Amino acid sequence: MDEIKMPIGRSGFADIRENRYYYVDKSGLIRELLRMDGRQVTLITRPRRFGKTLGMSMLSEFFDIRKESSSLFAGLSIEREESLCGCWMNQYPTLFLSFKSLDGLDFTKAYEKLAAVLADIYKEHIYLLDSDKLDSFSKDMFCQVASQKASQGIIENSLFSLTKMMQMHYGKPVILLIDEYDVPLAKASDNGYYNQMLDVIKGIMQVVKDNGALKFAVITGCLRLAKESIFTGTNNFVPDTISDTRLNEYFGFTQKEVDLILEDTGLTDYAGTIKEWYDGYHFGNFDVYCPWDVMNHVERLMLNPKAQPVGYWKNSSDNGIIRSFIEFAGDTITKKLEILLSGGYVVQKVEEDQTYKDLLSSEDNLWSVLYLTGYLTQVREGQLKSPLPDGHIAMAIPNREIREIFETTIAKWFQDSTRKWDRKALFGAVWNGDAQTVTEEMTKLLRRTISYFDYREDFYHAFFAGIFAGAGYVVESNREHGEGRSDIIVQDYAGDRVAIFEVKYAKAQEYLERSSEEAVLQIDKRMYGEEFQEDYSSVICYGISFYKKRCLVRLKE
Repeated sequence: MDEIKMPIGRSGFADIRENRYYYVDKSGLIRELLRMDGRQVTLITRPRRFGKTLGMSMLSEFFDIRKESSSLFAGLSIEREESLCGCWMNQYPTLFLSFKSLDGLDFTKAYEKLAAVLADIYKEHIYLLDSDKLDSFSKDMFCQVASQKASQGIIENSLFSLTKMMQMHYGKPVILLIDEYDVPLAKASDNGYYNQMLDVIKGIMQVVKDNGALKFAVITGCLRLAKESIFTGTNNFVPDTISDTRLNEYFGFTQKEVDLILEDTGLTDYAGTIKEWYDGYHFGNFDVYCPWDVMNHVERLMLNPKAQPVGYWKNSSDNGIIRSFIEFAGDTITKKLEILLSGGYVVQKVEEDQTYKDLLSSEDNLWSVLYLTGYLTQVREGQLKSPLPDGHIAMAIPNREIREIFETTIAKWFQDSTRKWDRKALFGAVWNGDAQTVTEEMTKLLRRTISYFDYREDFYHAFFAGIFAGAGYVVESNREHGEGRSDIIVQDYAGDRVAIFEVKYAKAQEYLERSSEEAVLQIDKRMYGEEFQEDYSSVICYGISFYKKRCLVRLKE
C-alpha cells in the first residue's frame, strides 16, 4: 500500500504513467471515439472534476504524430486492440489546448490570458517556422500570434490557421482537442463581460466548421451552449451529455473501479463511507462516483486511517451557482429545496442547451444548470412514484457531500440575509418580555427560511442563533451551567441584560404548547438564569417550541 501514489492535482497522462502514479484504465475511450466513421466533432459535457482534462491528455498522447507512446499504454485495455493501435497510435498531427485557466475580472485581463494560451500552443509547434511547406505569409502570422502581437481578428482565426499549417507540413489531417471550452464564458458571465468574450470564443470555434484540415475534433466543457450558435453549421456534430451518451463509463469511476482501488490500497473497510459521500451520480445508464473525491479521500486514508470524509469537490470551486439559486428562490423553489434536503426528489423540465448569461432568467434554467453541473442527478425509473411528463427529469441530491454544500450555503445565505431583515420589533419584544410578539415575529422569519436537517432541533438552533448574530449581541449556543446546558444565550452588554432561550421541537402542531411549557420548566429546574443574576440587571428566560415553520414562545415568569 505504501508504494501506491495517488495522482492528486495531476491531469497529465504522460506524467501519471511515466512516474507510476495510480491510474484507473480509461483507455477504452479511444476505441469508443473511433467507432463512428467519418469526420466529426464530438462535444463531451460533464461536471467539473470528472476526468475531462486527463481524458483529453490521454487522447493527445495516443494520437500525436510527434511522440512514441506505446510504453505509456502498456498494460492498458487499448493495447489489446492491435489493429486500431497500428492505424492510429502516433499517426496524426494533434493539436491539444485547454481553456480551463482562462478567467479575469474584466475583458482585457481575460483576453490577455487567452492570447497567452494561444501563443503557448503556437510555440509548442514552432517547428512549423522551419517547414518548407509553409509560405512566408503563414510564418509571419505565426510569429504575430506566438509573440502576442496579433490583432483580435488574427487571434480569432488562429486555431483555424494553425490546423491548416499543420496539415500542410505533415500532409495529413489534424486531430483537434479543446478542453473546457466554456470556462472563459462562465467567468465572463460572473464578471460582466459575457458578450465581448462570446464574440471571441465564437470566432475561435470556427475552427470546427467546414475545416478540411481536420480529421476530427473532441471538445469538452460543462454546458453545451447551443443557443449561442457556437457550433451551428458544424458538420457531423455529436453531443455527448450526462443524459444522452455513449461515453459515461469513461468520466467518473464505476463501482467496479472503486472496488478495485480500495482493494489495491487495502481500504475495503471504508467502502460504505466512500459510497455514501461520493457516489450517487446517474449518467446515462451508468452509476458513477466523482473521481476527484475518491482519489483525494483514498490518499488521506492511506496517510491517516482515521481521516473523516470531507467535501473535496466543493473546495475546487466557489459553488456560486447554489448561492445564486437560493437568492433567486421564491416560495416554490424554497419548498422544492426542502424536499431535496429531506432526501426526496423534484420533477423538473431540463433544457440542456443553456447559456451562462441566462442562468437567472427563469426557474427552469436554474434547475437545468444544477443538474448539468453535478449538484443534482437523475433519479432512476424504479425509484419514481409515478410516470414523468415528457421532457421532464426527476432530480435528487446525489450524495452526502453535495447535501453538505447545499446546507452550508443555505446557512451562510441565512446568516447574510438576516442582517438585512428588519428585526427591531423582534428584539424589542424579546427585551420587553412580550412573548406573543416574539412568537409572531419569529413565525414571520421562519416563513422566509429554507429548512434543512429535516426540521431537527439543530436547524432551529442555527436559525435562532443566526437571527441575533451580527446585531451587536454576544450569542452562545449550548452553554454549560451548574445544572446542565441551555440552548441559546443572548447577552446585551450595553443594555445590561441577558436573554436565555430553551428550544424544543414538537412532534406535531398540537404539541407546541406542551413543548414550550416543558422548555420553561427545564429552565426553572436547572436554574439556567441563576449565574447571570449578579452580572445583569435584567435576566429574561423563554421556552420556545417549534413545529416545522410554526413556533410558540412562552415567558418564564
